[in-house]
Amino acid sequence: MTLPLEGMRVLDVSQVMAGPFCCMMLGDMGADVIKIEPPVTGDQTRRSMGFRLNSDDSPGFLALNRNKRSIAINLKSKAGLEIFYRLVETADVLVENNRPGVAKRLGIDYETVRKINPRLIYASISGFGQTGPYADRPGFDLIAQAMSGVLSVTGSPGGEPVKSSVPVGDLGAGLFTIYGILSAYIGRQTSGVGQYIDSSLIEAAMALSVWEVTEFWGTGKVPQPLGTANRMSAPYQAVKASDGYIVVGAANQKLWKAFCDVLGRPELFEDPRFASNVERLANRAELIAEFEPIFATKPAEHWVSALLAAGVPAAPVNNFEESLGSEHAKVREMVMEIDHPAEGKIKALGFPVKMRGTPQEVRYPPPMLGEHRDQILAEIGLSGKVEDLEAGDAFSK
Repeated sequence: MTLPLEGMRVLDVSQVMAGPFCCMMLGDMGADVIKIEPPVTGDQTRRSMGFRLNSDDSPGFLALNRNKRSIAINLKSKAGLEIFYRLVETADVLVENNRPGVAKRLGIDYETVRKINPRLIYASISGFGQTGPYADRPGFDLIAQAMSGVLSVTGSPGGEPVKSSVPVGDLGAGLFTIYGILSAYIGRQTSGVGQYIDSSLIEAAMALSVWEVTEFWGTGKVPQPLGTANRMSAPYQAVKASDGYIVVGAANQKLWKAFCDVLGRPELFEDPRFASNVERLANRAELIAEFEPIFATKPAEHWVSALLAAGVPAAPVNNFEESLGSEHAKVREMVMEIDHPAEGKIKALGFPVKMRGTPQEVRYPPPMLGEHRDQILAEIGLSGKVEDLEAGDAFSK
């Protein structure tokens, strides 16, 4: 079976999350991803997190690097650059996430490598992008959440800022970079040349802030934290049952009427304070005060079942043990096991998009550092120069 991106070669010169996530997704779709890492230490994520399974590599690294091959190259050495440039000749895509200016100092920047391979699609992922007054600043997901405005609207009203535990800047940048890469890859079929892609964590976080920006531009008021509530609909939030929280989304008039009926309060549907979504949003505090005491009388399972039976979207607030262990996650294959040479069997999140005609597969487990060096060197015609390359510090720090 041929996967959609079979025949595409990607050089993953990135570390930590956004770049590795981007390249892993491309690998899942069939691209030949070669992870180029610093000797000895490798990708910084190999040594991150406070726990290990059976090897020196962290579970964080294992989670972001399946379907890749690894070669460890010293890009500060002439011999290392010889290998790198030979790989560039064979590549379709390169992804890097150095701070602006670092790639140029190493001699692996776009202007340098495009002379070697004009068809190369070169994607840079950084904290703030390659231009602008913040371009030279270091940037992690937390920084992107803070400076994009995201951190100002998470948490509860009047409370301290609450970071989104899911790294929306990192993962968003990874996904947007895929969008740019595939667009450039398709465009190259016509133009015959590659192009440069400039992606950043802060712009990813900003681009995902659709409701908040809409509210600001529409009202002129700076958006504030709402807890679990929604800026566009009410009731649409978490509520506390007698034994825990559930979420409910009565986002239109039909659902609002059904919601009132399930709660045994049909008169709320006729209440002028809650006549339409506009009034319900304006009187959200009063609305919540009407139904919170009712939810507190019965357990979460009762309310979720009753609301779903009436067609109102509702769900328990699961923890990850409950989510990953659910029958739905099992049927959708969102937990899979991968055989790893050092770890044995490891659990990994499944493929979030199901391709019926060309289903994804794990062709390579997360690689050991430099695991595929000899194989890759043979592919680019350098297997007979290993001793010379070693003497030139190509594989040493």
